[in-house]
Amino acid sequence: MDPIVRLESLSKVYRMGQVDVHALRDVSIELSRGEMVAIMGASGSGKSTTLNVIGTLDRPTTGRYFLDGEPVERLVEDDLAELRNRKIGFVFQAFNLLPRDSARQNVELPMVYCGVRSSIRRERADRALERVGLAERAGHLPNQLSGGQQQRVSIARAIVNDPLLLLADEPTGALDSATTKQVMELFCELHAQGMTVVVVTHDPGIAAYAERVVTFADGVVVRDTRGQRSVPRSSQAVTL
Repeated sequence: MDPIVRLESLSKVYRMGQVDVHALRDVSIELSRGEMVAIMGASGSGKSTTLNVIGTLDRPTTGRYFLDGEPVERLVEDDLAELRNRKIGFVFQAFNLLPRDSARQNVELPMVYCGVRSSIRRERADRALERVGLAERAGHLPNQLSGGQQQRVSIARAIVNDPLLLLADEPTGALDSATTKQVMELFCELHAQGMTVVVVTHDPGIAAYAERVVTFADGVVVRDTRGQRSVPRSSQAVTL
């Protein structure tokens, strides 16, 4: 089976005044369908740039990127936006919820961009909120929800279109340890249901939830545990 994500000799260079900053250097990665992968590294290592390229929020300077077998690095912006909405769900450290909209309305937002009818939007949003354990909070505003509940709303919004790929950038950075555990267990449940999940983190405790860890330093992959993991997540002692 073709990988869902394939990066081939990918580099990203930012121009900062008179200086070229190499965020990524000749990175090649394949992510298989249904994997749960953690991307680790210190600040400035290239992990978030990699996630942004995978999520089509940024373009590589050189190299190729294939998503679900489709070359995407040269697509025009309108085609990229459509691709993101169909195939990718995003979860961020800042929940990015609209403060005056209910949980249900926030979850409906990606479907608004797709032109889905309101009755169908409501049904799908309620189903997504049920998947994350918040069916009874559908009518609540973000400020009426805890931090963990707000993050679960953002996860429901990310999965409402049944994306092929769920990308999470430091999704527990604003949460306490107990809520972090709940959110990561939810990601594990979605992965168990067949979703491909990629989590960017600097925290080894978060990375331990994944079945594969890719570690970056100075814009290159310095370690990839693909095929090395032999101990099930449930038997590991993870301190958060």
